Amino acid sequence: MRRFGVSPTLHDLHFLFLSLCRYKLVSDAQAFFDKVKADFSVTQKTYSILMNGWAKVEDSKMALNLFDEMRNRGLQVDVAAYNTLLAALCSGKRVSEAYDRLLEMQKVYGLEPDAASYSVFIRTACDAKELGTTVKLLDRMKRYSVAPNVYTYNCVVRLFCEMEKIDDAYELLDEMLERGVKPDVWSYNAVLAVHCKLKEVNKALRLLSRMDRDSCLPERHTYNMLLKMLVGVGRVDRAMEVWDGMEKRGFYPAAPSYSVMIHGLCRKKGGIEHACRYFEMMVEEGIPPYQSTCELLKDQLLHLGLKEKVDILFDKMQRSSSCTIQELSSAMDRRKKPYQDRKEIEECTV
Repeated sequence: MRRFGVSPTLHDLHFLFLSLCRYKLVSDAQAFFDKVKADFSVTQKTYSILMNGWAKVEDSKMALNLFDEMRNRGLQVDVAAYNTLLAALCSGKRVSEAYDRLLEMQKVYGLEPDAASYSVFIRTACDAKELGTTVKLLDRMKRYSVAPNVYTYNCVVRLFCEMEKIDDAYELLDEMLERGVKPDVWSYNAVLAVHCKLKEVNKALRLLSRMDRDSCLPERHTYNMLLKMLVGVGRVDRAMEVWDGMEKRGFYPAAPSYSVMIHGLCRKKGGIEHACRYFEMMVEEGIPPYQSTCELLKDQLLHLGLKEKVDILFDKMQRSSSCTIQELSSAMDRRKKPYQDRKEIEECTV
């Protein structure tokens, strides 16, 4: 910059460090900082950016060194700086030391932990599947009237669901609403995943209705989980009802959702007609199907002796306005051998 007659500012330095840390080039950021720190009036924010970078690469030692250097320079130590240190220590599996630093923050500097301080420990406890510790931390936040954000709540909701404590998860959703923290789609998806895993049709559909009442719009993952479960248990009628309600909620299905329906229906006795209908809808909408979807549907139709239907679908694909669908029509050509390296999409559709 100086070559062009422009003197770099502290803001420029921060921008550089943020960019390097975003791509986990923390060592490069640290080396440059050590080289130029005497030329800038660095602040607590400068140190926090670098500490956060070391936390991301789980090097708590370097983060701690920076924190101590920041204090030795007489820079202000605030809650945000401590929160960055706590996150670095926890990511480095030094949780006990993080608790010691939390006490130091309160007793030495008279700083009160905020929601972000507790969130560090809650996320760490959730990752370790320590349900008791998680609940205690959440209760402590309530006692001190510190409200968790939706991300922290979601960590706990997800833990309850993983431990199959579904009633506790619902209580937490109610608590979020009571405390003015609106559950998001990921809050509900965590609970829905349990209902779908246990094939609890009515409970899953009631949860979808609750999302409507709480003005939370489902997204692709929500629908795909639900559709896959409904088709899998033979409730094609309910799957179709859910599908028909998508547009009313402002969701327009793409290839993954169509594939969930088509693949599920192909594997259900008597479902081939419906599978063809969804495939035709897909082609008419100009949405390119997966090659494996074309091949699965073609194989099922040929297995049932429905050669004419295969030809009809092949013809529709050939006449599509989408060049991609036209190219994919070869997968529906019954005169050609099946593609040998068929790609499974079961995971990506959900």
